[in-house]
Amino acid sequence: MGSSATPHERSARSIGLDVGGTKIAAGVVDAKGNVLERVPQVPCPADDQEAVLRAASRLIDGLRDRHPGVVALGVGAAGLVSWPEGRIRTAPNNAYHDLPFRHLLEDSTGLPTVVDNDANAACWAEYRMGNSASYMAFVTVGTGVGGGLVLDDRLFRGRTGIGTELGHMIVDPHGQQRCGCGIVGCLEPLASGPALGRYGRSAAATEPQGLLATLAGGASRVTGETVSIAARSGDPTARAQLAHLGHWLGIGIATLVNLFDVELVVVGGGVADAGDALLAPTRRSFEHYVTARGHRQLPSIRPSLLGPGAGWIGAALLALDAYEESALCGSSAALT
Repeated sequence: MGSSATPHERSARSIGLDVGGTKIAAGVVDAKGNVLERVPQVPCPADDQEAVLRAASRLIDGLRDRHPGVVALGVGAAGLVSWPEGRIRTAPNNAYHDLPFRHLLEDSTGLPTVVDNDANAACWAEYRMGNSASYMAFVTVGTGVGGGLVLDDRLFRGRTGIGTELGHMIVDPHGQQRCGCGIVGCLEPLASGPALGRYGRSAAATEPQGLLATLAGGASRVTGETVSIAARSGDPTARAQLAHLGHWLGIGIATLVNLFDVELVVVGGGVADAGDALLAPTRRSFEHYVTARGHRQLPSIRPSLLGPGAGWIGAALLALDAYEESALCGSSAALT
């Protein structure tokens, strides 16, 4: 009697998690990147390592119950992640340090696991799912600023896995904003979601009857999301704050392109939901600061295809890649 299982049901499946500064997103994909399930985001208790592990375990258990074909687990995590060990050395927006995340999850789930930086995972998802080029960069603008690189069709991580920390590129060493990493001058406190909220609160304080203050219920309550909503309504003050953020983001992207000569830059993360109100000033700034702009073909700068799902989808795909490589080798070498 023939099986009635669909092709998706017969294929290997992987769970992906995106562990960020404020939330955990998760879902299940097959080897082609088809999303079989995505679950609602859950709050990420950034100041409690054990609570992060418990929240991740609950998501994993629920997804395994509903998808018995799961063969691997992938995690994209904010912070400096050693590769392939999967140890989170530090995460500026989280309280945990030197967390052996991969081994803890493998021990608790029994699944072969990979843990990588969240921006690396999102970059790989965009590359695999069509927003791709042989030399491409991914920039995520959310709670922090992160980056991923594909060079010659391979994900670049640096010597130990902590390369491409775009958010910690020094762009304003004589500025006033101290980054969560402790250094003054990083791109992250100038081009992240919290930065956009800070710009918005400052602008709203000078316009207490303006749209920003009205939407938020007071100038002191303006967030980055408030600014994005107001910008989509055409509010010039809100759009000016996104332009200010885009100025700094363009400087960071110009430096990245000067270093690696990529042909595509994909911008994702929650702030990127503002669309062209962010991307247009980012492109202008990039074109101003990139080296030899009149003597080179400039890369395209375009939005993410996968949106907020890129991190966990990419993590799941990385886990399946490693699982399949291990199966081909006949050992667990690919995961050790």
